Amino acid sequence: MAPADPTPHQFPVRVFGGPTALFEYGGLRFLTDPTFDAPGDYHAPGDDPRTATPILTKTAAPSGTPAGLGRIDVVLLSHDEHPDNLDHSGRALLADVPLTLTTPGGGRRLGNGARGLADWEPIELDRPAGGTITVTGVPALHGPGARDTVEPLTGQVIGFVLTGAGLPTVYVSGDNASLDLVEEIAGRFGPVDTAILFAGAPRIPVLFGGAPLVLDSAQAARAAAILGARRVVPVHYDGWAHFTEGRDQLVAAFTTAGLADRLDLGVQT
Repeated sequence: MAPADPTPHQFPVRVFGGPTALFEYGGLRFLTDPTFDAPGDYHAPGDDPRTATPILTKTAAPSGTPAGLGRIDVVLLSHDEHPDNLDHSGRALLADVPLTLTTPGGGRRLGNGARGLADWEPIELDRPAGGTITVTGVPALHGPGARDTVEPLTGQVIGFVLTGAGLPTVYVSGDNASLDLVEEIAGRFGPVDTAILFAGAPRIPVLFGGAPLVLDSAQAARAAAILGARRVVPVHYDGWAHFTEGRDQLVAAFTTAGLADRLDLGVQT
């Protein structure tokens, strides 16, 4: 697919580490998967942290705090069940946000302003200056394989596409590992102006033979090509021990694919 035509509607994306990014679009301020805890270990529910082995370890502090975010209108939450996508500080933040869009199960679990979207389900949001933004829930798979084998182990996840009159098309992938689903999304919405791609090739040895649970760097570059993305802002590649590919691997993969000019590492704070 050809890259998207140039658009005058470029906008900064502020990245905080992990999957967390902030951007303004159509007058509304969106935050992805909020994770603002300090480094530390996370254990399975019910485990005694004095004796149990951590299931996930956060290795780096975020580059900002919830207090420094300013107004947040909408949280785009790919899923609520894993602490590397929604940690303790992130959960507390949701109470002050008018709307959280997430999976159907997450909407039920979180309540209090959370709304679950099914695959391909749209919701219209009013823009402050008039008009609307459409946010469409799009499918994602948190691991390799078919949905009926992946979701029982890693849970349901969702991505999002944002569109509006006179606005660029934005894709937020969430914790997706499936290029087949990227093909489907591109078929409906491509070319895409900005793709916020979750990457990092996270691996848990006991799951799927240690295969990546989210796109690796080469797959992220392939996804950019499939989407015809004019710009790719990668997230979800740093700050956690189970992320196995970082910034250097992303830059190398996009360079090898001839897409280095589309890679935007976001506004570092």
